[in-house]
Amino acid sequence: MSKSLKALCLFCLSLFLISALIPAQAEPAETGLHIYFLDVGQGDAAVILCDGEAMMIDGGDSKYSSFIYSFLRNTLAIDEIKIMVASHPHADHAGGLAAALNACPVGVLYTPVIEYDTKTWHSVIKYAEAQGTPILIPEPGEQLALGGATIDILGPIWYSSNMNDLSLIIKITYGSTSFLFTGDAEWDEEHDLLEAGIDISADVLKVAHHGSDSSTSYVFLREVAPAYAVISVSKESQYGHPHSETLSRLEDAGVTIYRTDLQGTIECVSDGITITFLQ
Repeated sequence: MSKSLKALCLFCLSLFLISALIPAQAEPAETGLHIYFLDVGQGDAAVILCDGEAMMIDGGDSKYSSFIYSFLRNTLAIDEIKIMVASHPHADHAGGLAAALNACPVGVLYTPVIEYDTKTWHSVIKYAEAQGTPILIPEPGEQLALGGATIDILGPIWYSSNMNDLSLIIKITYGSTSFLFTGDAEWDEEHDLLEAGIDISADVLKVAHHGSDSSTSYVFLREVAPAYAVISVSKESQYGHPHSETLSRLEDAGVTIYRTDLQGTIECVSDGITITFLQ
């Protein structure tokens, strides 16, 4: 073998050895905004992923704790929740948040009230405090970031003795698409926002209070003007949710309706321009 050929072989061998030591490039992270409206029966729970960051709004009743834990750890493989929101402390919204706090570290917990005397809520506060998660009451107008998405706190803007009307109302904007989460807000809180002139328009509306007739008034729905609505509700709701009056208002407005009692967990994806629902 000539010296030049031998040198070429040694050079190629060295390149091979060096390349073997360099880790293979990881697959690019999933892009866009992904919202999972979880099937938690007569409750509310949603997980939002954007550019590698995670957010959770409500966690359903505590009886869904195993499902919440597994969905976060196994289905989505989430290792940290940047923002956690308890729209209000009622058990059907906050119960499963204790499981989420056990599943992974949480950067901050937002809630409209900190003091609420139920065993379920005490459990949420206990696990948040155990891991050192700040528990904050946000102000209307406060703005947060989740990856490339903007999170706006819209309400409540006034105190109410009705816990439903103290629900945190949150608007998520990603590109030219937007999503409105309303907790269990009823007529009074809806009209507080309208009278304050707050921009509540959104492409997707998470229908308040599981489709109860006490929410989603005509005037509120007209201002939101959603193309899609998601109702989180049990297959055998003891309250008769969603009420026919609410469904009628949504249908009259030409809104495409998705329901967890009919379709199970619903995934909604936005690329910043187009919204797609996956089932």
